[in-house]
Amino acid sequence: MNISPRQLRIFLALTTSLNFSRTAEQFFVTQPSLSKVIRDLEEELGLTLFERSTRSVKLTESGARLAALARSVI
Repeated sequence: MNISPRQLRIFLALTTSLNFSRTAEQFFVTQPSLSKVIRDLEEELGLTLFERSTRSVKLTESGARLAALARSVI
């Protein structure tokens, strides 16, 4: 498993904002690039971290557990 500190920082920022566009701006990346970081993290872990729809983003139970762990690491 190869998860970078950058991926965890982006993940944690997204758990706070629940907005891909705002989080992308915060990290000076495009929204598609940020989406890829999250998608790659989900694939690496084999978990769905966010429930996404065209109007909202919600943290899953797995995402909430990872957020608690990531906060202690970062």
